[in-house]
Amino acid sequence: MADIKYDIIEELGVLSENSRGWRKELNLISWNGAAPKYDIRDWAPEHEKMGKGTTLTKDEIIALKTLLADIN
Repeated sequence: MADIKYDIIEELGVLSENSRGWRKELNLISWNGAAPKYDIRDWAPEHEKMGKGTTLTKDEIIALKTLLADIN
């Protein structure tokens, strides 16, 4: 598997934390030196390991915000 490089530009918030200390977080991350994207995924304490997640552009995060605003 190729080495994936990442730089957490901004930690925006924690959505949840499990009993082992892993947290589902929303962060702004640069992957492999590319432009930063919004990222939702599980992280081990100290960000030494990560789970699967999803990345969103600024336009996609704005669209998600609009959709979430309509949830009752």
